[in-house]
Amino acid sequence: DLTGLRIGVDCANGAYSGLAPRAFEELGAEVVTVGDEPDGTNINLGCGATDLRTLQQTVARSGLDLGVAFDGDGDRMLAVDADGIAVDGDQIVAILALHLGVDAVAVTTMTNLGFHRLMAQHDVRVVTTDVGDRYVLEALRREGAVLGGEQSGHVIYLRDHVTGDGLASALLLCRALEGRPLAEAAAVMPKYPQVKENFPARGRKPSEELLREVDRINAELGDRGRVLVRRSGTESLIRVLAEAETEAEAEELSARIGALVRRELG
Repeated sequence: DLTGLRIGVDCANGAYSGLAPRAFEELGAEVVTVGDEPDGTNINLGCGATDLRTLQQTVARSGLDLGVAFDGDGDRMLAVDADGIAVDGDQIVAILALHLGVDAVAVTTMTNLGFHRLMAQHDVRVVTTDVGDRYVLEALRREGAVLGGEQSGHVIYLRDHVTGDGLASALLLCRALEGRPLAEAAAVMPKYPQVKENFPARGRKPSEELLREVDRINAELGDRGRVLVRRSGTESLIRVLAEAETEAEAEELSARIGALVRRELG
């Protein structure tokens, strides 16, 4: 029962247009819709989980309790709090993990270090996979776990579904809030600043020498941060992630690794 909840719902002009707002309304919520006028060409255009700006403005200006945004095909969901601040997939999975009381979760190499720290505090085992919801699903099945997800908004809960479902994730999130503001629930996970940069791969992958240097830097950092260099699974790119306790440290790490990648790629 979502009676009394005021929520913004961004359908990305996609699969959940019409359906998601109706689901929330039938559960008693007051709904303000965004991206709910598909014309066959405007899917994900300036709306949805890939562009939260319109939903953020709508929630903040309309005094809503929160907002949820799907991507065009409906398998991803991100949220925004009452102030229009984005809540990403890492934070959503963290909220759900604590609410559901799971003993294990599956996430990806891009998942924020703050998530790992929070799960350790609650004795929740974290299984880390390559980027991609299919790898998260494989890990869940292999480990006998039920909850996993990605920073990008894929959330998988195997007690209810066999794959990611944005609407199911949004409803589960609303239940997990138990009347709390979303900002309060999300605050349980301290987020490490992350800096991401992409480089044209030019048909190459990170060399063993570069990866050894990455390992050396990570050993030097300990639990104060990390760097990750990987080849994209979907584009001809080398992706670099730098994460640290402060924005300045993350920027410095990114510049340091970026220089090595540029030198290697020529």
